[in-house]
Amino acid sequence: MPVSTSEKNSEFIPLPVVTLNRGVLLAGVLGAIAVQQPFLITLLFLVILPAVLFGRSASLIFLVGSHLLARQNENAPLESPQLMRFNNAIAAILLGAAQLAFVLDAPMAGWVLSGMVGIAAAVALGGFCFGCFLYYQFNLQRYRLFGK
Repeated sequence: MPVSTSEKNSEFIPLPVVTLNRGVLLAGVLGAIAVQQPFLITLLFLVILPAVLFGRSASLIFLVGSHLLARQNENAPLESPQLMRFNNAIAAILLGAAQLAFVLDAPMAGWVLSGMVGIAAAVALGGFCFGCFLYYQFNLQRYRLFGK
């Protein structure tokens, strides 16, 4: 859910960086599936994990996107860092589970789990963020159960 530029805050993430993140996930999963190389899924996992654990300051994609897309980022809509971290956490969990599947000699399960990340990234690039929907539902249910 992008924030308007009038609400600019240095803590928010510019939408071009969010799009880059989704594109990297999609390209990485498609590339790994195309060459049947689980190591590429490992690389994606290792790129996403620091962003989940430590936030955008540890995100390689954020750091690269901030520099490469600096001009587009200036007046771009902004995304909540909590939402981005939530989405990356889902991706990291699925990619981590894929790693376990590959190690446990269940490659089909690994590719299915990886494919779920790719599909979610593709759908998000197309305009519907499934992770955003889950984030909204999670917070709605949490509020219903526990209040604020």
